[in-house]
Amino acid sequence: MAADQRPLSEVQFLTVAEVASVMRVSKMTVYRLVHSGHLPAIRVGRSFRVPENAVHEYLRESYVGVETA
Repeated sequence: MAADQRPLSEVQFLTVAEVASVMRVSKMTVYRLVHSGHLPAIRVGRSFRVPENAVHEYLRESYVGVETA
């Protein structure tokens, strides 16, 4: 097991609606990110669950800082 991975029993999963709320985007945007592979998810029945740490990592990697001269 890698240092950044936790046992599944310790992973907090979010619904698509919860992810959309955290990211302040629509649910369709979250579905697009999941289907494109940019946001990892597992399928539970007909719905998806996204690891909470994956959402925070995606936002961290996508952050565009404003540099001052």
